[in-house]
Amino acid sequence: MAKQSTAKKEVPTKSATTSGPRATAVAQKSVAPNLDRLIHERLRLGIISALAANESLTFSDLKTLMNTTDGNLSVHARKLEEAGYIACTKYFDGRLPKTEYKLTAEGRRALESYINHMESLIKQMKSS
Repeated sequence: MAKQSTAKKEVPTKSATTSGPRATAVAQKSVAPNLDRLIHERLRLGIISALAANESLTFSDLKTLMNTTDGNLSVHARKLEEAGYIACTKYFDGRLPKTEYKLTAEGRRALESYINHMESLIKQMKSS
């Protein structure tokens, strides 16, 4: 026969951070727009930042700068390309295939928005 537990079950209550005056103050204080999760990932942020600082970079250049594998770079670059943040051009240099990436205008706007958001969060933290 199984012994019944006599422990009292706790009923979840609303936290002060999820409702009430404190939540309203926190919500009003947060003026930063939603974080761009596509750019926020470390490798994608590195790719888009490197392209913002250079007119264009080859796959090989990015691989060296990011210190990553071919597969990892390829997957993350494709996500940025599908979002319209970077443009990819493939060509041959003699007999060698080359892949070159450039930051698009949309990608530059997204990066600027991301940086503004992060600066806003930093400013909020410093003023707290």
